[in-house]
Amino acid sequence: MLLFKKKFLEPIASGAKRQTVRIWPKRRLRAGQVEFVPGLGKVLVTAFEGVRPDALTEEDARLDGFASREALLAELRALYGDRLETLPCFRIRFTFPVTPDQAK
Repeated sequence: MLLFKKKFLEPIASGAKRQTVRIWPKRRLRAGQVEFVPGLGKVLVTAFEGVRPDALTEEDARLDGFASREALLAELRALYGDRLETLPCFRIRFTFPVTPDQAK
């Protein structure tokens, strides 16, 4: 299961948000995995990679549904606080909706 705040469900459904950045103690997903998003349905993880927060780009921000890299980093700081600097950071790209042949 992959959880998102309600404010992100519409951008995912519209295709405006195709990435999320997570701070997790360890890897939880892999590319090719289908995950359920409550309130939305299934997404297909298309890429999963470690990334340093300071290496996030403007493209990351755009794919994540933010207007700028600074806005993305501000959201991450608000969500994760000091953990942003101490725990591994992962870039997760996904597609929605999942077609029946992808859901296998």
